[in-house]
Amino acid sequence: MSHDHDDRPQLTADQAAAVLTPPPGRTGGDLVVESLQGLGATTVFGLPGQHALGMFDALRRSSLRYVGLRVENNAGFAADAYGRITGEVAPLFLSTGPGALTSLAALQEAAAASAPVLAIASQVPTAGLGGGRHGYLHELRDQQASVRDIVKSVHTVRAASQIPSAIAAAWESALTAPHGPVWVEIPQDVLLAETTLPVVSAMDATPRELYPRPELTIAAAHLLSNAERPVIIAGGGVVRSDASGKLRALAERIDAPVVTTFGGKGAFPWEHPLSLRSWLEDRHTTDFLEDADVLLVVGSGLGELSSNYHTFRPRGRVIQIEADAGKLESNHPALGIHSDAREALSDLLETVERREDPGAAERVRTVLEKVRVRIDAQELTLEQQVLAAVRQALPDGSPSFWDMTILSYWAWSAFDARRPNTMHSAQGAGGLGYAFPAAIGAAAADPTTPVLAVSGDGGAMYSLAELATARQYDASLTWLIVDDGGYGILRAYMTDAYGEATGTELTRPDFVALAESFGVPAVRTTPDSLATDLTKALAAPGPSVVVLPALLRMFEPTHL
Repeated sequence: MSHDHDDRPQLTADQAAAVLTPPPGRTGGDLVVESLQGLGATTVFGLPGQHALGMFDALRRSSLRYVGLRVENNAGFAADAYGRITGEVAPLFLSTGPGALTSLAALQEAAAASAPVLAIASQVPTAGLGGGRHGYLHELRDQQASVRDIVKSVHTVRAASQIPSAIAAAWESALTAPHGPVWVEIPQDVLLAETTLPVVSAMDATPRELYPRPELTIAAAHLLSNAERPVIIAGGGVVRSDASGKLRALAERIDAPVVTTFGGKGAFPWEHPLSLRSWLEDRHTTDFLEDADVLLVVGSGLGELSSNYHTFRPRGRVIQIEADAGKLESNHPALGIHSDAREALSDLLETVERREDPGAAERVRTVLEKVRVRIDAQELTLEQQVLAAVRQALPDGSPSFWDMTILSYWAWSAFDARRPNTMHSAQGAGGLGYAFPAAIGAAAADPTTPVLAVSGDGGAMYSLAELATARQYDASLTWLIVDDGGYGILRAYMTDAYGEATGTELTRPDFVALAESFGVPAVRTTPDSLATDLTKALAAPGPSVVVLPALLRMFEPTHL
């Protein structure tokens, strides 16, 4: 690419002198933090390790805020939540070998949820690379191989001058739709070596926009304009692209009922006359979706949970808008539109013809009434009471993070998120331990808004060390632990399948006393006092814990 002379950077004499005589004592680690600052980063998550100390030492000379967690996987969950809440890249500093490997479950969740996490990991010294088995501490024959199947892209550095370009390329990859985790790897000696390179200035790593092809928009608009029974499934892509307003406008333009996936919670108003809510694990909803003559799927791959465990068999035409090209038609034949959800919905709004269907809202009410009757027949009053108490206590604008626990499974279907991008769970990869460290990341993203984490006692045991983190940073969050003495959902699955459960019963601590030992106020509550205790905890500054001893049950599945 050629540049005219007038396009060249015009520097003042002082700026030119600063470029030509950079400050002494800078290292490759400084190039890392300068690159992040130049790209607009403000916060870094992580955990120090021997090979990564060059980056951590450079943090001291930077304006970046550091949030250090106690376990690398939890640091990854915190970065994941920061990326989800802000839509910005969340840098994650990792050490070599065990430190890098411990982050993998968190990076898998970030990949499944399309969270823009930039993991920057150290490596053994350059002389030890290439699988030569030199016996360095933390040495892996091929560290990248452990992450390559998880992250969007891998960027390797072998010299200091490569650092800014590698980080910029990774940054752009993380923010290109679909968002996701990326990996940069830098050897220890490169991070520690002094550099005479100029200080990194502002860099541009703006991702390419992903627009729909016009002929596909025209075809989709024609199908929707002429449909008799159109229905919309809204997934997480609608939330991530900030397209909930356009989704609502389109649904109202064509009178199409909308169901949101568990990852798309809040994408459509819960109480809207066209809202089917999120009852995807319900045969009445599945039947209604199958009866649509045109089904518009926006920002979802229609995976296991979104398809009622792959029992969903659409009979009409499917239009699928998806930023991840690999998910197009991965489960059902469709008119596949590779596009960011916001851009595609915007183009559809300009192209589709108004369509009126006075009976659409009545059909939605009929389905929701069938769902209500089915659930009420199972005498699950306690579960609905607990979920209602959480909703009552949680401010509308507060984000909530849910672990893989029975109350979360209820929340996927039955919880009104009220606003887009406020309800997040680990349902993408399905690992335990997500909620509490994720809430720490969200509290770092917006310290002015209280955050809620919801875990079972089994999942809570993964994250107890982060009580120290929450206290250290005075994070404004409340951790609700539903204590049923084991892995409750696995206990239920195994009992239903085999008649009894194995390995699901847990000895656990006194969570209230444990939290208080970290200096975190805690209370043991009951279903009747839960709303009051949660409200009080969320309103108080700093971290808090609310423990609810309760044995909750799941509603009966309909896919079996």
